[in-house]
Amino acid sequence: MTTSENDNVDRSPGAPDVATPRPETFPIVGIGASAGGLAAFEAFFSGMPPDADTGMAFVLVQHLAPDHKSMLSSLVSRYTRMRVQEVEDGMPIRPDCAYIIPPNRNMSVRGGALHLVEQDRQHGVRLPIDYLFRSLAEDQHERAISIVLSGTGSDGTLGTRAIKGEGGLTLAQSPDSTEFTGMPQSAIDTGMVDMVVAPNEMPARLLAYVERAWWNAAQPGAPAGAGNESGLRTVLALVKTHTGHDLSPYKPSTIVRRVRRRMAVLQIETMEAYARFLCGAPSELDALFYDLLIGVTSFFRDGPAFAALEEHVLPALFDGHGEDSMIRIWVPGCATGEEAYSLAILVQERLEERRRGPGMLIFATDIDSRAILHARTGVYPASITADVSPERLARHFTREPGGAYRISKNIRSSVIFSKQDVTRDPPFSRLDLIACRNVLIYMGAELQKRLIPLFHYALKPNGFLLLGMSETVGEFANEYTAVDRKARLYRRNLSPMPGRAAGPIGVSGPSSSPAPARVPTRPKHEVDSSLREIIERELLRHTSPVGVLVNLRGDILYLHGRTGQFLEPTAGAAGLNVLRMARDGLRPSLAGALETAAATQDIASRDPVRVGTNGSWTDVRVTVRPVRQERIGSHGADLFVVAFDEVPKPGSGAQADAEAPAGQATPQATDERVDALRRDVMAKEDRIRTLQEEMETSCEELQSANEELQSVNEELQSTNEELETSKEELQALNEELTTINAELHSSIVELSRANNDMNNLLAGTGIGTLFTDHDLRILRFTPPAAKVINLIPADVGRPIGHIASKLMDYSSLEADIQSVLDTLISKHIEVQTANGAWYLMHIRPYRTLENAIEGAVVTFDEITEMRKAREALRETQILRRMAPAIIDSRDPVILQDLTGQALAWNPAACSMYGWTEAEALELKASDRISAGTVQRELAALGGLNRGEALDPYAAERLCKDGSTIRVLVTATALVKDDGEVYGVASTERKLDT
Repeated sequence: MTTSENDNVDRSPGAPDVATPRPETFPIVGIGASAGGLAAFEAFFSGMPPDADTGMAFVLVQHLAPDHKSMLSSLVSRYTRMRVQEVEDGMPIRPDCAYIIPPNRNMSVRGGALHLVEQDRQHGVRLPIDYLFRSLAEDQHERAISIVLSGTGSDGTLGTRAIKGEGGLTLAQSPDSTEFTGMPQSAIDTGMVDMVVAPNEMPARLLAYVERAWWNAAQPGAPAGAGNESGLRTVLALVKTHTGHDLSPYKPSTIVRRVRRRMAVLQIETMEAYARFLCGAPSELDALFYDLLIGVTSFFRDGPAFAALEEHVLPALFDGHGEDSMIRIWVPGCATGEEAYSLAILVQERLEERRRGPGMLIFATDIDSRAILHARTGVYPASITADVSPERLARHFTREPGGAYRISKNIRSSVIFSKQDVTRDPPFSRLDLIACRNVLIYMGAELQKRLIPLFHYALKPNGFLLLGMSETVGEFANEYTAVDRKARLYRRNLSPMPGRAAGPIGVSGPSSSPAPARVPTRPKHEVDSSLREIIERELLRHTSPVGVLVNLRGDILYLHGRTGQFLEPTAGAAGLNVLRMARDGLRPSLAGALETAAATQDIASRDPVRVGTNGSWTDVRVTVRPVRQERIGSHGADLFVVAFDEVPKPGSGAQADAEAPAGQATPQATDERVDALRRDVMAKEDRIRTLQEEMETSCEELQSANEELQSVNEELQSTNEELETSKEELQALNEELTTINAELHSSIVELSRANNDMNNLLAGTGIGTLFTDHDLRILRFTPPAAKVINLIPADVGRPIGHIASKLMDYSSLEADIQSVLDTLISKHIEVQTANGAWYLMHIRPYRTLENAIEGAVVTFDEITEMRKAREALRETQILRRMAPAIIDSRDPVILQDLTGQALAWNPAACSMYGWTEAEALELKASDRISAGTVQRELAALGGLNRGEALDPYAAERLCKDGSTIRVLVTATALVKDDGEVYGVASTERKLDT
């Protein structure tokens, strides 16, 4: 980063801001607001310094009606000395300026300029704040700053995540200072907001942050060096102690930027001071740790990658699995789960298309426990509509009451989230796909070299590896086949990774510096035997005793003969590569021959070249022969035999050497040396010519691609014109829909009120009610109806005939309802349940306001108490009619229940036996029967209780005074209408002794 002039200006805290030198690049602040935003904007710009420049640019976005003229420009201009202007398409961004979004436009930042596009109202949702913030993060990276002010909804949430992921600063208005808390609270809930303050306090916090993070860092004397490195090591050690995770293998530049950002937020000058602060601030250790994780993702991020998955991966996965198998996918670094759910949606949609297929299991892991918890809940803000199509929202999400979206149960059940550190914990195995995107770019080279072999181990043969757009498999290109280079999609080769044991990183681990020549996958004697047979066979064809067996990359698999004259180890990391080990003078010829043999799949030979060997020179001819139709299972690539032949010098020997004067080369030797140099030059010219032809071919391909892009651009321009034409029609339609929506909303309110009234009415009456349609299917019912018929909420939609009722001696409910529907004549039936309760059942047709019959209504009104009262009344009336005859009878008349307890006692009984009516009602039958006949009489009365007839019989009765009277007893059973015996009436006439 370069600085402007006057770098020697005082930057002490007391120095005036107006004299601060500014770098050519400057922070850009995006501010978004909706309802209540005008007051928040006013408070924000009121807090700006009135007499100093900020060195920042401010881009303001407010939710506006398409035809509404914005008041924001005039409002802001009253509170700031900055230039305030409404944005025009392509307007460059300058520091100390405020830019206002015009109505009915989305605004983005691209190449340091503002660009406008028509708003795309995706099924009614407009997200202009997210649109700006995302483009700001992509274009400005750590120079991006976002502020979310008052408003409803969740616009700005995803944009806040994006800016945080690029290392920018994020602020949100404190909820207690907002008129509408929806937008700022949604951003705060992500855990990605650095500062939560009131709008009038934001400018001071913002200027202090920029002062620390940018202007001081732009000075030549910015702190760096051994002390700073020592402080950084201390910081990482504290993070490791607090969290258990070692982040030192990550890229130092990324770590330093994130640490400096936290220092700027806290206004701390040096790394050592920040380390001291961390010692007593565990909450800041957590904040720094989560900052370093960079957990930013979204649904269906990077469209080409998901298109490549649909085109190449899904067909292969489904073709390679049966219905009883399982597709296994691993998503390391899943963050809050959007990518894992996106993959699950893709697989589920393909499964629904095929209607049958294998199961699906997705492992999604991350070291961020907060992100894992969020992913497990599966709830995302309404702003995901910018990334997920309406069709997928309808199929795979459910709308929550607050406007958020929850992932569907079948998608959620297919994803397993767990906390895992991919750099140290054992991986999953037997995987069909690993989607590790935008994780490796934050790691150092050594850590990447450990993870790529780890993924190779975890994948099945022919499994797929999907990386981020800025990531590759690097030096392990021979172990993977590129399926789609643009999308960074690779397929694992059949061979295990060279130089690693057959175990996970947590058990034996991949080598941190892989040796390409080691292939320990088969028993060593078997591998050596097969390789020796190949090279000996090829060397016999060539009649050469010395050679090496190599793969396409030049890695040596087997050595034959004394090769030290042609190859020697090189300084540096150990490795067996024939091109790196070639002696002086041999490499150009060897490389050209190997390349030619690989391209033509034929023998490639080069003219003898002079090779330096132990202080002398030897003429050597190199021949490369492809090993035809030979594939070793542990390599999976074509092999080549490189033969070295020493060419004898003409006239060589002691005599020729003796003829030459000491220290002087012979003419013949000079000519040979010239010929050798000429051959070297010709070989190099051939190599240059080959490279030039390849470059020309590439240029032709690029030119063809450019022409195709121009054609696509023309088509897009035509499409854009068509969209412009239809915009006005959509605008008019939108106004009509707005009016209709208001009317529908009013109707919904009225219907809701009527529905509430009806529910309260039905609940208040306590009457069981059941509604059915024409097909006798249950539409709804009230809870009291479940006391009569065994109903549960899941029975809605089932035929009434499938439901068991609790009614006794009544099984024609379905037939009676059908009869009412056929005749439109209501029915009223008294029914009894198994527990003895009685109900009056009414079956009536269900009539609409238009007098249309749309089913039947069955009500159950409990009449148990009414029936009891009616029965008691009937018995009372009977007794009233019988009372005169009983009272006036000259013979004793006694009524008793089935236990013998007296119920009634007439005056004649009082006169004959001496007990008053009150005293007699306390007696049982056994108290008045003589002891000698009590058992016989009770047995006779027992038969009467059972409904048996009993003839008049003579018996003895006890009187109150203890005397005995002989009487003629005529006993009769008292029977209800239903035949039940409930008592005995007896007439007892005195017999003469």
